[in-house]
Amino acid sequence: MNPAELSPSRARALFRDGLRVPTSGYSPGYAQANLISLPRDLAFDFLLFAQRNPKACPVLDVTEPGEVSASVFDGDLRTDLPAYRVYRDGKLVEERADVTDLWRDDLVSFLIGCSFTFETPLLEAGVPVRHIEAGTNAAMYETDRACRSAGRFSGPLVVSMRPIPAGQVADAVRITSRYPAVHGAPVHVGDPAALGIADLDRPDYGDPVQVREGEVPVFWACGVTPQAAVVASAPEFAIGHAPGHMAITDARDTEYQVP
Repeated sequence: MNPAELSPSRARALFRDGLRVPTSGYSPGYAQANLISLPRDLAFDFLLFAQRNPKACPVLDVTEPGEVSASVFDGDLRTDLPAYRVYRDGKLVEERADVTDLWRDDLVSFLIGCSFTFETPLLEAGVPVRHIEAGTNAAMYETDRACRSAGRFSGPLVVSMRPIPAGQVADAVRITSRYPAVHGAPVHVGDPAALGIADLDRPDYGDPVQVREGEVPVFWACGVTPQAAVVASAPEFAIGHAPGHMAITDARDTEYQVP
């Protein structure tokens, strides 16, 4: 099985059947999305949180309460991601492959743009993506930058990091800036301490990736930010994707490209 040759529907079928892997490199050319599902009475507050923090929480789609598919995702949000996280009162209580038995009729699901989407154009331009090379998950970190709060939601900005050769940083910025719906241009280039990150070898989510000599750590806003907000804000119930284990949508990445 070559992940790069899978259609979104075929990839989702494999996840539904139990394949549990990070999705970077899967179904290139199609947008990937973060998932956060919340009770209806919290949906407006979260939508406002996303609107106030569009770099970290670019909304691709929102479902009606209880719906299990979306206009950009012709699958089942309860089964067709490789792994989910379940939160109760802000605590991560379990990670599992299927949340069908936990689904509620009042859950509103938000699909948030994911930076895995712009990795294909990076690779096509010759910009390396280390976690794809290594076959690992991306490295993600909580920062000391607070998101703008909204209603009952607040929390820190989460970022993903990719080591980029110094001579290609400008290319990476230029390419990713054309995809604002999936986080767009980096939020920081260089010293991780400027974001309050003490050790790149100890990511808060995902796997560490090697920063080689002549490379610069480049940081993009990350769609795990909503789950950090869930931990900080402690809603009574929430479901999210396991970081790096995304919803592969039916939308082409070019749909989110701007001139």
